[in-house]
Amino acid sequence: MDRFVWTNGLLEMNETLVIQQRGVRLYDGEDKAKLDVGAILLSTHRLLWRDQKNHECCICIPLSQVIFFEEQAAGIGKSAKIVIHLYPSPENKEAGPYQQSKYSYIKLSFKEHGQIEFFRRLTEEMTQKRWENTPVSQPIPTGTGPKAGKTRAVGIVGIERKLEEKRKETDKNISEAFVDLSQLMEKAKEMVELSRSIANKIKDKQGDITEDEERGGMMALTEVYCLVNRARGMELLSPEDLVNACKMFESLKLPLRLRIFDSGVMVVQLQSHSEEEMIASALDNVSDKGSLTAEEFAKLLGLSVLLAKERLLLAEKMGHLCRDDSVEGLRFYPNLF
Repeated sequence: MDRFVWTNGLLEMNETLVIQQRGVRLYDGEDKAKLDVGAILLSTHRLLWRDQKNHECCICIPLSQVIFFEEQAAGIGKSAKIVIHLYPSPENKEAGPYQQSKYSYIKLSFKEHGQIEFFRRLTEEMTQKRWENTPVSQPIPTGTGPKAGKTRAVGIVGIERKLEEKRKETDKNISEAFVDLSQLMEKAKEMVELSRSIANKIKDKQGDITEDEERGGMMALTEVYCLVNRARGMELLSPEDLVNACKMFESLKLPLRLRIFDSGVMVVQLQSHSEEEMIASALDNVSDKGSLTAEEFAKLLGLSVLLAKERLLLAEKMGHLCRDDSVEGLRFYPNLF
C-alpha cells in the first residue's frame, strides 16, 4: 500500500478509462487496508481507487509499477481477489495513505463480483502497455486559463525523457527476469511431479520388489519411455524431459536411480540393487552353465538382451569374466587366469 499516492481522480491527458467496478476493498498484503469499500478504476495508465462515500478520498498507482498479478478464488465467506505484485516504492514518491509497508503486493477484494472481467481487461492493458505511448512531457491540465498544462522547457523535457527511458529499460529487464524465474520454477515443479509419476508407473509395471531383484532391478530407458508415454495417452513426453526427470530420482529420495553404463546405455535401476549383486549374479550364472552369450543370459533372468550384455560386460570389466569373440558370436566364460 505504500506505493499508492493521493490523487484528485481526474484523468490525465491521453489517459483513457478502461473499466471500473464498485464494491472493492483494498488489502495491504494479507491485512485489510485502513480504507473503506470503494470503486476500483482501471485506465490506460493507472489503477485508481475511490471511496464510495467520500469521493475526495482517491488514491492511484501507475500500471508501470506492476510486476505481475494473479487470481485468488473465492472461498467460504471470502470474496474473490486479484493479487497484484509491485515494484519497490520509489524514493521520491509523493504522499499517500501509507508511508511504508512490509508487503510487496496488494489485493483487490471484489465484494460485488466483477473480478473476471476486470482481470481480463487488466491483462489486456498490461500486455499492450499503452502508457508507454504517451511521452513523459505530455502536458497535463492542472487548472484553467491559457497557460494551464503548459509544456516544460525543452532542456528539462530531454533530461526527463532520458531518465524515463532508462527506468523503462530497467523495468523491462526486471519483468523479464521475473518471467524467466517463474517459468523456471514452474518447470522445476513439473519435473518433480514427472519424476514421481515415472517412479510410480515403473513400480506398477514391475510389481513385486522380489521379482524386480531377480530380473536385475532395472529397466532400459527406452522401455521406460514407451511405458510412460503409453500411460500418458495424448500428452506425450519428450526423451529430454524423461532423462531430466530420471536424473532427479536421487535428490527426491525415490527408490530408483538413473544409471549410465560405459557404453552409453541408460537404465532405471532400483536403489536397493547394487553393482556387486549384478556382478555376482552374472558370475554365478556363467559358472553354472560353463559359458553364456548375452541372449542366453537374457532368457535366464528375463531381461532384455541389451541389459544382459551390459551386465556381462560389467562383470568382465571387474575381472570376473572373460570373453571369446568368434564367428559364432560373443560368449563369456569364468575368468580362471
